Amino acid sequence: MTIAVLHTDVGKNPTEDDLDTLIQVESVSKTLEELGHNVIKVSCTNEIPSIIVSLRKINPEIVFNLMEPLHGEGQFIHIAPTVLDYLKLPYTGCPSEAIYTTSNKVLAKKLMRISGIPTPNWSTDGSLAFPESGTGLKDMQLIIKSMWEHASVGIDADSVVRIKNQKELLKLLEQRNNSSGGLYYAEEYIEGREFNLSIIAKPDGAEVLPPAEMKFIEFPENHPKVLGYRAKWVEESMEYMKTQRCFEFDAEDKPLLERLKILALHCWEVFGLNGYARVDCRVNRENKPYVLEINANPCISPESGFVAAAEMAHLSYSDVIERILNTPVIPHKPQVWGLRLT
Repeated sequence: MTIAVLHTDVGKNPTEDDLDTLIQVESVSKTLEELGHNVIKVSCTNEIPSIIVSLRKINPEIVFNLMEPLHGEGQFIHIAPTVLDYLKLPYTGCPSEAIYTTSNKVLAKKLMRISGIPTPNWSTDGSLAFPESGTGLKDMQLIIKSMWEHASVGIDADSVVRIKNQKELLKLLEQRNNSSGGLYYAEEYIEGREFNLSIIAKPDGAEVLPPAEMKFIEFPENHPKVLGYRAKWVEESMEYMKTQRCFEFDAEDKPLLERLKILALHCWEVFGLNGYARVDCRVNRENKPYVLEINANPCISPESGFVAAAEMAHLSYSDVIERILNTPVIPHKPQVWGLRLT
């Protein structure tokens, strides 16, 4: 087939996660060529009309969608697949609707709540949404997150804060919003273990790959154990060197891992995911799991966590790319949503 590999133009000053995007593009393109396909890379900027012209000229049989946010703005990540819907071009990964609803993290949390998927309490205006304990914001530990950005952009050790009251939280959110130019929200900080559940499509549904636990080894006592930007991308940092991905578990973890897999598949169904995705969870000290975020089209560079999980399931990189390629979104077919009110 003729396949257009659609990716973001990272510009002249790429960040660490931008550079990983380029590695992903090269790895996927090379693998598709090895599988016998004709590959044409298409770099996407904010000039959407020119992208439409390019794709119409190429007339690919399918588009391999590797788009990241345009201009580093997470709220634009759904635009490229929306253009593909308009052109009625089949494309890999999640449909545009799923990309939008999972990228808007507060909207995703609301959908999780009404669908019976446990997620930590949150706040955008100083009043905690759906407080389970009834304690409100009195002396509460929270983590401040970007509402749209991915790749842990904006998350660092200072993101975990202890808030005494609503006024204090409102001031903090206002400061973050003004300093970054984006929108931030506060989420109840879950002290405990962190897990990644990678999911890949198969002809008759979806398969949860072996779960991974992110372990924070010998972190300083007062340093929050969070998978922030430095832990993901800055190789010389303490956070990167002391954060390890682990696929080995004790027998007593088996019931918990089964619950996490069920949660991941529930997210796949509720959000209408397709192709491949990752669900990030925290498990508190009482062994209760919470879904933090749902990542549509996570990174699939050879060194990514998704590919590591696939290798644990005895899937080669070529197997992963072929599975994703063979389960595309077909724009002229209505997408089936699995939202269930509970």
